[in-house]
Amino acid sequence: MPIAKIDSLDHEGRGVTRVEGKAVFVEGALPGERVEYVVRRAKPSYEQGETVRVLRPSAQRVAPRCPHYGVCGGCSMQHLDADAQAAVKQRILEDALRHIGKLRPGRILPAIHGPAWGYRYRARLGVRMVPSKGGLRVGFHERRSSYIVDMRTCPVLPLAISALLPRLRTMLAGLSIADRLPQVEIAVGEDSTVFVFRNLLPFSAADEKRLAAFADAEGIQAWIQPAGPDSARPLHPAGAQSPFYTLPEFGLRLDFRPTDFTQVNVDINRLLIRRSMQLLDPRPGERIADLFCGLGNFSLPIARLGAEVVGVEGSEALVERAHANAARNGLAALCEFHAANLFETTEDSLAALGRLDKLLIDPPREGAIAVVKAIDPSRGPARIVYVSCNPATLARDAAVLVHEKGYRLAAAGIANMFPQTSHVESVALFERASEGLAGQG
Repeated sequence: MPIAKIDSLDHEGRGVTRVEGKAVFVEGALPGERVEYVVRRAKPSYEQGETVRVLRPSAQRVAPRCPHYGVCGGCSMQHLDADAQAAVKQRILEDALRHIGKLRPGRILPAIHGPAWGYRYRARLGVRMVPSKGGLRVGFHERRSSYIVDMRTCPVLPLAISALLPRLRTMLAGLSIADRLPQVEIAVGEDSTVFVFRNLLPFSAADEKRLAAFADAEGIQAWIQPAGPDSARPLHPAGAQSPFYTLPEFGLRLDFRPTDFTQVNVDINRLLIRRSMQLLDPRPGERIADLFCGLGNFSLPIARLGAEVVGVEGSEALVERAHANAARNGLAALCEFHAANLFETTEDSLAALGRLDKLLIDPPREGAIAVVKAIDPSRGPARIVYVSCNPATLARDAAVLVHEKGYRLAAAGIANMFPQTSHVESVALFERASEGLAGQG
């Protein structure tokens, strides 16, 4: 088997080396290590491999906590020290800004840290009947595969959720439609935990009794979802209320349906909101847009600080949730919400929102290229805070803001939203070059 010295990590957490001029990406290897590896895929310009034996380990190497690590696709960095993970993610962000955007932030923000384990308050588990491998499997997908890991424990899930996984598997295996139940979605709220069972065929009466008994025994709510996300409804307890989370720093409670998008890491979400509000600095009398606003995660803190907020979101259902959350928190007078496809934003549609003193953008992985291209540089917002879950699209959009729209990249940094994974969450501050502090190095 080939042996190589690892030079760096790529954006997926794989070790990178070069062999005879060809890039080789080695799973399970760390910078500075000498490893023996097996080639899993060979292409003319690169190869993908997997570590077989570490001959000279890095000082940053740690023992993975999960017995499924290396097979399960949920985590890719458990073999790397938690602080080193954050440093790698910061480098990935800076590299993307430099190589894609041709930019350097004026200031590197301190990384936002939280719990390294037990943080994942949302999860979608696959369910597959595989008679040749012992029956029903419940878990995340295997790495780079459509197969399901037979997951008996998961240290990134809350301890109580991890502990019940074997009992969940046993319960599901006894259902009459076990082979027609492709996934279980888990949503942990402040005072309730919801399991949403996606059923492709109706549950029998006996199935429903089995689900209810499981819910009672585990102290959860059992919901069923026969079609799309909006079809999800509580099965037991009947009439169960939707979960919620709180933002204590702002005195806010946000209700959500278990199939809604919410951040998986409650602790990091709170810290990310704090950081975003510090950068945005909302003030009474200002009018601020929150684009891709969801159910009000950033909108309501902005309003709580006294600014007027106009939130725009692609999902009608989430817009309804944002309205309800604003009213519940006594902020309806400061908030307005609209449904619109922000991937089709134009100069006219952005101008139709009215005067905007500042802007917060929190797009999905695709980024917000249509939004940034629609900004009028002569009268655009003085300050933009961009929350990103994809360094590549952030860098692409940042290039437009700086090189075409007259902004400077004043600051940027990561939030370790998904410890043990290669996922990079970040926040960046843009200021109009004529008004901001010196920020472009």
